[in-house]
Amino acid sequence: MTTPTLVIDRTLTQADFDLFARLSGDDNPIHVDPGFSARTRFGRTVAHGLLLCTILRGLAGRLLPGAVLRTQDIRFPAPTYAGEPMRFSAALAGQQITVSVTRLADGVVTCDGTFEMAGAATC
Repeated sequence: MTTPTLVIDRTLTQADFDLFARLSGDDNPIHVDPGFSARTRFGRTVAHGLLLCTILRGLAGRLLPGAVLRTQDIRFPAPTYAGEPMRFSAALAGQQITVSVTRLADGVVTCDGTFEMAGAATC
């Protein structure tokens, strides 16, 4: 049996980071200030981790409509930069969804983990 999986390719922009900062109140300069970020180990602005998780949660909701996110276990092994094409994926196994964000240019995983869902019938 094939595991239900959803994948979207998306290139986040600095405008996306700025909008998420305004909506969330997280205006840490590592996300919104290119001058500040250039002096960090990242060299440029990086995505908010919760911005990535929000996109992944959207995929999870399409795999299990109506389900509630009970827990998440997420890690960020590499930065996600503005202007880089990324692949967001979510794969369903029961009430658990394995998620990841991968840079298309080099295959580096920038975010991965699992969501434990409740309240929906499994596919």
